Amino acid sequence: MKAVAIVPAAGRGERLGPGTPKALRALAGVPMLVRAVHSLAQSPSVDLVVVVAPPESVAEVRELLPEDQLGATVSVVAGGATRQQSVRLGLSALPTPAEVVLVHDAARPLVPVELVDAVVRAVWDGADAVVPALPVTDTVKAVDLQERVTDTLDRAALRSVQTPQGFRRSVLEEAHAKAADGPQDSTDDAGLVEDLGVAVQVIAGHEEAFKVTRPIDLVLAEALVARRRLESTR
Repeated sequence: MKAVAIVPAAGRGERLGPGTPKALRALAGVPMLVRAVHSLAQSPSVDLVVVVAPPESVAEVRELLPEDQLGATVSVVAGGATRQQSVRLGLSALPTPAEVVLVHDAARPLVPVELVDAVVRAVWDGADAVVPALPVTDTVKAVDLQERVTDTLDRAALRSVQTPQGFRRSVLEEAHAKAADGPQDSTDDAGLVEDLGVAVQVIAGHEEAFKVTRPIDLVLAEALVARRRLESTR
């Protein structure tokens, strides 16, 4: 029961600050993209990872991801102008036999292997689409264009969604084909599947699968890497 994974990594990540594309930013000396691919490749549920890189960085990314050090086959293809376009390009690069597809953010470099396995297992068990998610802990308010509160939402019914998200390949391809006729700026593949009227199953996420978006997230990620290193020496 294997899956293939797509890692869209062609974006700039402006909120992390100017400079190197976010996926190639170093996290404790290793590019975040490399760590994310390594997490996927170490899963016994994944046998191929397709990285969708900035067109100008395809050769550089290939050199960063030697297969003999990862444990899975890795392919690198050129991405598009948006995440949605990049995922579609990644889909077009998949081998014919692939039935289950994961889509994972390069900016979630420390996703635990057990979460990857859980997502794949849920799809093989019958779900058309699966997202890992955590309960929302903050109070969430809706506001209008003038930043005035219009509603306080019930957080018991809210979830903060993570990746990898898992899909039956045919469902994800249909969702992207339909979305290609509209705006090309979706950042959530499960949302595209929802637009088909297909049910999306939620499973328990993991605190270590957080997204590195702001500088403070990078500090937290570096602390987690340091903790993992310490635990591995005990």
